[in-house]
Amino acid sequence: MINFFLVMNPFIDSLLKILSIVGLMTVSAMGLIYLERKIAARFHMRLGPTRTGPAGLLQSVADALKLVGKEDIRPASADAWSFELAPYFVFIPAFMMFVTIPFTLMLNVEMLTLGLLYVIAVSSVSIVGWVMAGWGSDNRYALIGALRAAAQGISYELPLVLAVLCIAMISQSLNLNEIIEQQSIIPNIVLQPFAFFLFFTSALAEMNRAPFDIPVGESEVVGGPFVEYSGIRWSMFFLAEYTTLLIMSILIVALFLGGWAWPFGESLGTSWQIILTIMKTSLVIFLIFWVRVSVPRMRIDQLMNFCWKVLIPLALLQIFLNGLILVFHLPTFLLSLSSIILMGVLILIVNKSMENLNKKHIIKNNLETV
Repeated sequence: MINFFLVMNPFIDSLLKILSIVGLMTVSAMGLIYLERKIAARFHMRLGPTRTGPAGLLQSVADALKLVGKEDIRPASADAWSFELAPYFVFIPAFMMFVTIPFTLMLNVEMLTLGLLYVIAVSSVSIVGWVMAGWGSDNRYALIGALRAAAQGISYELPLVLAVLCIAMISQSLNLNEIIEQQSIIPNIVLQPFAFFLFFTSALAEMNRAPFDIPVGESEVVGGPFVEYSGIRWSMFFLAEYTTLLIMSILIVALFLGGWAWPFGESLGTSWQIILTIMKTSLVIFLIFWVRVSVPRMRIDQLMNFCWKVLIPLALLQIFLNGLILVFHLPTFLLSLSSIILMGVLILIVNKSMENLNKKHIIKNNLETV
């Protein structure tokens, strides 16, 4: 009777889905903030949140209440339209990406035929919000942060799309459920480890996560493009960041780790599919937190050089090799072999760059000593 009612009332069906997404976004963001604090504290040999609620579980709730109660200030010289609308241009794309994300075979809002293309297209809209926030604030530091965020977002959008293209070539589909079903035996990370690294690295840069957090680094540009924001609008930027973190983690699971299908997802049913999705997503999120506390922030020149001079050329080479193998129906193991070779090339390039950087430091220190 309820299903019939929802089918006959698409407005109510859509409203319930929207409310469910908003609730999931809010709860997941608050949970991720708490987990990141505890995990980072563990790495730093600290305790993290302990006082607000049992084991500090209510710390995120207290922070949310504090932000809601803060006065919402807008600079007198700010551009009203840009300043007011910028948080929505960052928040709404994260909200929209939930639409086609597959949690299980049947659990999703709407499974689109071109769902992967939809997610990539919607995720790039947030760059506009960062630029609007910097421009509308009428603050030179906020504008510098916005320009850095835009340059980084546009640059790393390219290797992200190229990594997705590698998977689309193998799967011959842009439907996320079909991509997951084809990994029921062998996950794509086995066939394309370099594409996995490419997507993971680009996703970190798109989310402004360490070591690609220059646009929002307090030591760089006074907190980034949202330095003039306060209260609920400031919180919307971080709600979008942690929501995007969750979505990108689920997307990595869907594209490379077999999603809900591997192992035994199709045969053991919905409950096992939910467990698989949660476990794999948690693993990816932990890896993102681990990178944050372990890898130092890159300089802006290093960040851009790594993208344009290393990642994009190697990604284009990976696509060329994939096309060669697929068109001429060569053995499948060559997909893995070519990707592993490119990973080796990437490691050699990074090691060579580190050696050159160390030599420059040694020469500089010797000159200062003399």
